[in-house]
Amino acid sequence: MGAPKEAPAKRYYAPVEVAAHSSPDDCWVSFHGSVYNLTELIKNNEGPLVQPVIKVAGSDISHWFDKTEESVEIKMYNDPVTNLRRPYCPMGRFLHVPPSEPVGDWDTSFEMPWWKDEAYKVGLLSLSMRKIRLKNVLTGQEDLMEVPAEETIEEIRERYLEFNWHAASYAWKVMKQVEGEWTFLGLDMELSLDENGVKDEAEDFEDLSIPNDFYIPVIHLYYTDDLTIA
Repeated sequence: MGAPKEAPAKRYYAPVEVAAHSSPDDCWVSFHGSVYNLTELIKNNEGPLVQPVIKVAGSDISHWFDKTEESVEIKMYNDPVTNLRRPYCPMGRFLHVPPSEPVGDWDTSFEMPWWKDEAYKVGLLSLSMRKIRLKNVLTGQEDLMEVPAEETIEEIRERYLEFNWHAASYAWKVMKQVEGEWTFLGLDMELSLDENGVKDEAEDFEDLSIPNDFYIPVIHLYYTDDLTIA
């Protein structure tokens, strides 16, 4: 039961990262703040009941479920015709949802419905994305990244490996004012941008009707002498 976690491990995923997995052979969805890889679920359960899941691959389906402190449950509604409580299935009844009427061939062999199975969970969905610029002081190269605001600098550095395989060989610093003078200070790799004092000013810009890319924080990367091997 459950799906293997084939993607590189991350704590948080951007909505665009989830959207990249939008096919029957690579199906991710998100709901209520978590991201799930349902590829194996679809592979092991062919038939019409997986079609609604395939149709929403790569998207957020929080509106399918109600979340309580204890668990996630199928959203219910009152059928206007029968006045009975029914499962809410906007794309049609899907796998592990009981039929509206009693039937003798409904498969109940699963241990738990897939939306409660933590084995399919690959991480959390970021609630806030923010842009940063990374300036390589050694080469002059500058890269723009959009990262989950919840991630630590170390986790952001893992993302930066896509741009520079030697990312771990650089000290990450930002310019800050200390006692009236501007200086470069190292970032705590175990803390987030906000916890390091690199504030997200997007909301302030929005309130002032300033484009949110008017100012993007810059992190300066200083080469150290412990060059990693790619």
